[in-house]
Amino acid sequence: MFSWLSPNKTECRGHIVHLTLVHFAITWLGLYLCQALGAFSPKSLQPAQVLPLALSFCGFVVFTNLSLQSNTIGTYQLAKAMTTPVIVLIQSVAYGKTFPLRIKLTLVPITLGVFLNSYYDVKFNVLGMAFATLGVLVTSLYQVWVGAKQHELQVNSMQLLYYQAPMSSAMLLFIIPFFEPVFGEGGIFGPWTLSAVIMVLLSGIIAFMVNLSIYWIIGNTSPVTYNMFGHFKFCITLLGGCLLFKDPLSINQGLGILCTLFGILAYTHFKLSEQESNKSKLVQRP
Repeated sequence: MFSWLSPNKTECRGHIVHLTLVHFAITWLGLYLCQALGAFSPKSLQPAQVLPLALSFCGFVVFTNLSLQSNTIGTYQLAKAMTTPVIVLIQSVAYGKTFPLRIKLTLVPITLGVFLNSYYDVKFNVLGMAFATLGVLVTSLYQVWVGAKQHELQVNSMQLLYYQAPMSSAMLLFIIPFFEPVFGEGGIFGPWTLSAVIMVLLSGIIAFMVNLSIYWIIGNTSPVTYNMFGHFKFCITLLGGCLLFKDPLSINQGLGILCTLFGILAYTHFKLSEQESNKSKLVQRP
């Protein structure tokens, strides 16, 4: 969920869990303010209805963090690209959703493109692969449930996130001691400088908007489409680094970007064609 954060391994290793906790706490405060101002009306939900979503979110944070600690960046990125096909598999098996063959085939150039961008740094180890596999499975479940719960419970993105954010924050509070310091220097209850507080609050406001947009995108499109946005962002980040900051871009990376963009464009074309076909059927129906 927080893939917009820097993938720097050292930074993620140190503070990602308690930073995520703060971000979700700020997200809930933002939503509380929104409902107080009449932006949406909270819908009464039972905690048990939101519990799987909150648990899968915590698992997503923990296992992707462990994957990043135990694997190289290339291996981490390659594993992350497997989220899309796993989502297709989960929706097909558990929810009976059918995907046309041409949609499934668009995943081939996308996965190949990510591999070409990351293969130079791909190294496998048993522990790293275990964490990466668990991370992909839990992340895929979380993204599927973000969309499924909105439809199942008849709630919008704000109403669902309003319940999930505080529940996940409370769970992460109990998880933090196993991965990061709680008190003292660098701990969530340790000393904070004014500049650190300001930066965290600003990043929390951004996280609020990002979380809300993610829920909206998945709820109104699909988890697969949301992942396509993620792959597109990956390409734009590499191209932006090359064009704006003169970061070196190898031939393999260039080919990887082209492969990924080709898959994204093909997916977009097929989905738009599918929507037009569905509209035509509705118009022709007596």
